[in-house]
Amino acid sequence: MIRHLIFALFFGVQTAAADVWTFETPSENIQCSVGEGRDGSDITCTIIERNGPPALPRPAGCQQDWGHVFSMYHRGPVQMICSPLDRNRDGFDRAEYGITGQFGGFTCHSSRKGLDCRNLDGHGFFLSRARQQVI
Repeated sequence: MIRHLIFALFFGVQTAAADVWTFETPSENIQCSVGEGRDGSDITCTIIERNGPPALPRPAGCQQDWGHVFSMYHRGPVQMICSPLDRNRDGFDRAEYGITGQFGGFTCHSSRKGLDCRNLDGHGFFLSRARQQVI
């Protein structure tokens, strides 16, 4: 319960019945969804508009959009997902710049430079329009 309260205070969101939260940066260019279950948690963030090459090379079988969707569990490495890009910018609560939230095994910091999210193992990603990086 305290985890949910901390998340709500930092990111201004409310938990759903399935323990899924969503938030976006003030630019509305980065949108994230966090799920928390009995066996762990996961986060998926999408950067809608980006410049430069993708953070990782496109897999041979990827015929969809690449370089926009980043996902990780509370432990383990980041994965980039090959999927159609959803450019919808509605329905997400705002993670104001300068805010750091800790929730579900993740720490995310929203700043004017971008969004930095890390898991318990120190894996993570940094997303901004100018640069995307897998850590």
